[in-house]
Amino acid sequence: MILVTGGAGFIGANFILDWFAQADEEIINLDNLTYAGNLENLASLKEDKRHVFIKGDICDSSLIINLLTKFKPRAIINFAAESHVDRSIEEPDSFIQTNIVGTFRLLEATQGYWDELEKNKKKEFRFLHVSTDEVYGSLSSKEKAFDENHRYEPNSPYSASKAASDHLIRAYHKTYGLPVLTTNCSNNYGPYQFPEKLIPLIIINALTNKPLPVYGDGQQIRDWLYVKDHCVAIQRVLEAGVPGETYNVGGWNEKPNIDIVHTICSLLDTLSPQIDGRNYNEQITFVTDRPGHDRRYAINSNKIKRDLGWEPAETFETGIHKTIKWYLDNQSWVQNVQSGAYREWIDKNYKERIL
Repeated sequence: MILVTGGAGFIGANFILDWFAQADEEIINLDNLTYAGNLENLASLKEDKRHVFIKGDICDSSLIINLLTKFKPRAIINFAAESHVDRSIEEPDSFIQTNIVGTFRLLEATQGYWDELEKNKKKEFRFLHVSTDEVYGSLSSKEKAFDENHRYEPNSPYSASKAASDHLIRAYHKTYGLPVLTTNCSNNYGPYQFPEKLIPLIIINALTNKPLPVYGDGQQIRDWLYVKDHCVAIQRVLEAGVPGETYNVGGWNEKPNIDIVHTICSLLDTLSPQIDGRNYNEQITFVTDRPGHDRRYAINSNKIKRDLGWEPAETFETGIHKTIKWYLDNQSWVQNVQSGAYREWIDKNYKERIL
């Protein structure tokens, strides 16, 4: 079996669902169920004995040690993280605790567990750390895409905390020999994404006749990766990645945020037209930019393609169509995830940004 941390979140839940679609190996899913962790993402596994859910914090060393001792996983995949840049600007403490201290505690417990494994099991064990392209900082329009050797230049409390966790992962491999793997991915999108991120926020606001907030001039460029493609990449890295190596995972889909918003509006005009005939792009509202907003991210995925044979199956056009269809077909999930706490956050973050 494998231990997955943060498996009730967006990427973690998609990974678990995809895993069980093609494998019977059990998963121990440790998640603290903070605002973005949602067991409804895994409702289809409620009676599935292959999935064992444990509510808990990766900062809890005793819990981690007990889980490793009891279940004896052959691998750990660490999705657990605070991940929203805006929240990190307003509330950085939780990002430091989960992303840095939590990763450290997880590594410490894992190191002790790995040291005691039998020789063959020790050789086969893997610790896969899921990280972000934001650790590399921001690119100008003419700079080459981030490769695995790009200098770390994080610009937000979120990206700084993830950069620190990446450095801890590397240190535990170099110092103690722990067989770690790191993936740095570009912006994910797809089913089950918590609606504070751009794509689900735009879809949900459009359908509820609310403003579609776009930061600054909307020309911030991101590389967009369909979450199911990311899950395949993680499985491939776990299966064949070389311990100590980092693999960048991108979608080869660089697009400005404003183009993303217009694409969503256009597709919704066709898939779910408004009764009064208005176009959704009439709801677009430009708001004050976030502090320190990185201008461009771009991922060079040549290494994972060359060494492990992975490349994305979805184009942005096919992936965004599937994503919008999912949100249209899963309105009960959308309604349930929009708790009072979520609405309060959206109001706080955007209310005073209107230009």
